[in-house]
Amino acid sequence: MFDYENLRLFTWAIVGVLLIGFIITDGFDMGVGALLPILADNDTERRVMINSIAPHWDGNQVWLVTAGGAIFAIWPSIYGAAFSGFYLAMLLVLASLWLRPIGMDYRSKIDDPRWRKACDAALVVSGFIPPIIFGVGFGNLLIGVPFELNEFLMFSYKGGFFDLLTPFPILCGLVSLGLVLTQGSVFLCLKTEGALLSRAQRFATISAIVTALLFIAGGIYSTIEPGYIITSPIVTDAASNPLTKHVMVFEGLLLHNFVSHPLLWLIPLAGIMTLFLASTAVNYQRPGVAFALSSFSIASVILTAGVALFPMVMPSSLMPSHSLTLWDSTSSQLTLSIISVVSIIVVPIILAYTTWCYYKMFGRLNNQYIQDNSSSLY
Repeated sequence: MFDYENLRLFTWAIVGVLLIGFIITDGFDMGVGALLPILADNDTERRVMINSIAPHWDGNQVWLVTAGGAIFAIWPSIYGAAFSGFYLAMLLVLASLWLRPIGMDYRSKIDDPRWRKACDAALVVSGFIPPIIFGVGFGNLLIGVPFELNEFLMFSYKGGFFDLLTPFPILCGLVSLGLVLTQGSVFLCLKTEGALLSRAQRFATISAIVTALLFIAGGIYSTIEPGYIITSPIVTDAASNPLTKHVMVFEGLLLHNFVSHPLLWLIPLAGIMTLFLASTAVNYQRPGVAFALSSFSIASVILTAGVALFPMVMPSSLMPSHSLTLWDSTSSQLTLSIISVVSIIVVPIILAYTTWCYYKMFGRLNNQYIQDNSSSLY
């Protein structure tokens, strides 16, 4: 379908689309779960919040599963390196995500305040932990991961879990959490009424502004972080081998792609502006517009990270020339061709049925609805 170079670019974009789709859709699920103890005053309001995401929460995880499968198929070496180096972090994400079906499906099976409190705690954990760890992970990818490859391309990670928790990745984790909380609170503005709606509006207004400020702070902080630049000739269509290039580290040049191509600054600028505009839209009681703006801000932030890394996917802080890029760590041309064809067919289908489900299940929930259908709802 395409030559090897264009296939590598196309599949890189596919991974980006899947990650954006996951954070936009599963992001409001996680955000609503994390906000249970913050916005709800009683059990009925907590049930309103939980049932606002009830039709979608499990289906939205298709994006995560698909993204994980795509990374494994497109970048097998990066998949192996990430799951080896970030093993404990990934295990925490999976453990927290396991808590969500327990909290959702079993919360109303036993009419006991202690049981429901435990299920609520499970939903809160499953809402807070994944976005923080995903953000910290992206932050570490941006500044480099301590690994090296031997002559057989075998991966060796030299760091530990707590080595991931440096200031810049933590700031990225806070930005990620802010995006999810904003998405969740704006979604509640679409789905709730009364006092709960008022609290969701106030929180969304503040959360969007704080997240924008955190993103700006991350951009300022990134100006002192290292940039990984390939200094040898770049071969974009050769067989994958990360050891055939030379990479140098330049302090303060993490954003070198934006410096080289100034128009790219429109991407992070769009992320900042849409967050401020989302806050304004919530104040003017335009939750649909606010949700669209919040979703666009998520796409802009993820795209900002992707552009900052490009063409790196996982730079090595230990041996820069061993860094994994989209040009030298992909699967074969045949594999990428198959994945591209499948993606062209499958991704629109996922988008179509997701949109249809949201359209068919749109509507506001209130306390009276929960009380009238108490036995059949979460």
